[in-house]
Amino acid sequence: MPHHCSAWGCTNRQNKDCKLRGITFHRFPTNKFVRKQWEAALRREAFIATSYSRLCSEHFEEKDFDRTGQTVRIRDGVLPSVFNFPAHLKRVKTLLLYSVADDHSYALPTCPGALKARLSKAMAKVESLEREKRNARDRERRAKSTVCGLLEELRAKNLINEELKEKLDLYSERSRRRIPLNMDVCVSCWTPCL
Repeated sequence: MPHHCSAWGCTNRQNKDCKLRGITFHRFPTNKFVRKQWEAALRREAFIATSYSRLCSEHFEEKDFDRTGQTVRIRDGVLPSVFNFPAHLKRVKTLLLYSVADDHSYALPTCPGALKARLSKAMAKVESLEREKRNARDRERRAKSTVCGLLEELRAKNLINEELKEKLDLYSERSRRRIPLNMDVCVSCWTPCL
């Protein structure tokens, strides 16, 4: 899937044409503070970079690149600075950088768009965690069913001695009557410890 440049008004796509013109595409930094500075430099309202977001090399100065290896890289701490903004998006650069210093994760964003984006991101995380919880419960239920089935099969084939049979009965009773989690269980035989 070709990537698009995230900059305002930029139509560059990661394809053969751009590659022939020497345009490279770069991921947003993983450092939270620098990433916020890149996002703010784009001057797009409520824009939050994802793992798929890219900026093309046309938004950096030539001195910002490290071309020593086979891969063209952006030097550490460099901010995109070459843009062609319309008049209503032009601002003083220093004010822009200081407004990004949102180092408190509990602070509310100043614009409603950013607040809505943050809320939708949190809701997506909650849904993901709920899905994981349901899947874990289903896996646990299947595992218990498998263990109980194996115990019944061992009993039916008479492959266990009386002592082990009693211990396994205690375990199967525990799983049926749900012994509280705070009760200690012997790991070697899965019986409640007294």
